[in-house]
Amino acid sequence: MTTRPNFLIFMVDQLNGTLFPDGPAEWLHAPNLRKLAERSTRFANTYTASPLCAPGRASFMSGLLPSRSRVYDNAAEFSADIPTYAHHLRRAGYQTCLSGKMHFVGPDQLHGFEQRLTTDIYPADFGWTPDYRKPGERIDWWYHNLGSVTGSGVAEISNQMEYDDEVAFHGAQKVYDLARGHDARPWCLTVSFTHPHDPYVARRKYWDLYEDCEHLLPEVPAMDYADHDAHSKRIFDANDWRAFDITEEDIRRSRRAYFANISYLDDKIGEVMAALEATRQEAVILFVSDHGDMLGERGLWFKMSFYEGSARVPLMISAPDMAPGLVTDPVSNVDVCPTLCDLGGADMSEVMPWTEGQSLVHLGQGGKREAPVAMEYAAEASYAPLVSLRYGRWKYNRCALDPDQLFDLEADPHELTNLADDPNHAGTLAQLQAKAAARWDLDAFDAQVRESQARRWVVYEALRQGGYYPWDYQPLQKASERYMRNHMDLNVVEENQRYPRGE
Repeated sequence: MTTRPNFLIFMVDQLNGTLFPDGPAEWLHAPNLRKLAERSTRFANTYTASPLCAPGRASFMSGLLPSRSRVYDNAAEFSADIPTYAHHLRRAGYQTCLSGKMHFVGPDQLHGFEQRLTTDIYPADFGWTPDYRKPGERIDWWYHNLGSVTGSGVAEISNQMEYDDEVAFHGAQKVYDLARGHDARPWCLTVSFTHPHDPYVARRKYWDLYEDCEHLLPEVPAMDYADHDAHSKRIFDANDWRAFDITEEDIRRSRRAYFANISYLDDKIGEVMAALEATRQEAVILFVSDHGDMLGERGLWFKMSFYEGSARVPLMISAPDMAPGLVTDPVSNVDVCPTLCDLGGADMSEVMPWTEGQSLVHLGQGGKREAPVAMEYAAEASYAPLVSLRYGRWKYNRCALDPDQLFDLEADPHELTNLADDPNHAGTLAQLQAKAAARWDLDAFDAQVRESQARRWVVYEALRQGGYYPWDYQPLQKASERYMRNHMDLNVVEENQRYPRGE
């Protein structure tokens, strides 16, 4: 059991995968991630299961798409009966721990983690539930708006910096604690940050790194509202675009802060990695994001879209059983759970018939991936579920409300030409339509989402009447078991808490 690898998993939030074509882009100031990339299997075409926080993270943990996990949006309950990689590894003899964000909604705030070191940054209740019964309605107090763009700039502390500073501190301290060897089991530590998620605000030391950056304007400039596809228009409306006048300077500042926060994250990850190296522990290291950020491409910001900036995420795995190098086959963050179980010797066979994800270990050994990669979206800015398939060079998007979209990502990486009506590509379209029809019953999917939303609205409104007990996770610190107390032997405490041990 002790020969099985330890796992150190870094998850970040809203990191655009197009900035990681083969590790971090050369112009990004990210020395720790670049060092990790050099020893990792790097997946250039990794997609989120759903371009939104809670659905993307639930899928990453479980290997299930939202239509099966029922985590459709940022206020959908992640059911306690769904096994995650934390459950699988813990069942197989691992100690499992989380420092940071996972956006669990519902009364289960652990989902297989034996220990959780911080609270979450987002609420755990049903208050952010969209409502398909009211298309076009904005819920102003929690929907995104473009104030994150017009308010971009420099700050030395923010809500999100405070959070990620704490996440990194507890992550590094846990690495030191694991080195003490009080628990002989192999370990899996997940350190999950909220940056570079907007608001686009960065510390001066990181902001200054990008003063002369040549990438402060998007490659595809903003388009007129009328020129956008139907779903992008819904995103603009959900983001209250008419209330803001976005200038070129706003765009430059927002992108600069975003890049700066990648460098901030690089430092935070470096703090945890330094603790691992100082204690001479070995671990499989995995780096991934939940979804991307459009960063002003086409005029779009944030996520909620199947376009590459929103849907593509970085993924790097440093493992002895996987060779360093670049894999270009499309993969998904739903593949993380079976990959970890494969590397850790945890048996998923009982639930594999219902699991979307596939192990990626063989891709780090020269293998290939032929199966399509699927995405789903059924949250704010949608009034019916959207689905997508990435298959080879093609991306096919489908929604019952909208015309189909077909893009050739090799010839058209910015997805500017919809080929769905091009007779020269009718065969490809028909093939992907058939694959989508075999996978999804969109009417049934829509009915599931509507039922879930209606139930949650009733429950939320009921629970906010009278006495209210929140589900937000409260980290437990047993003060009487820390440092030195009178039921402890001082000599034993000093020896046991030291690494390396004294003579």
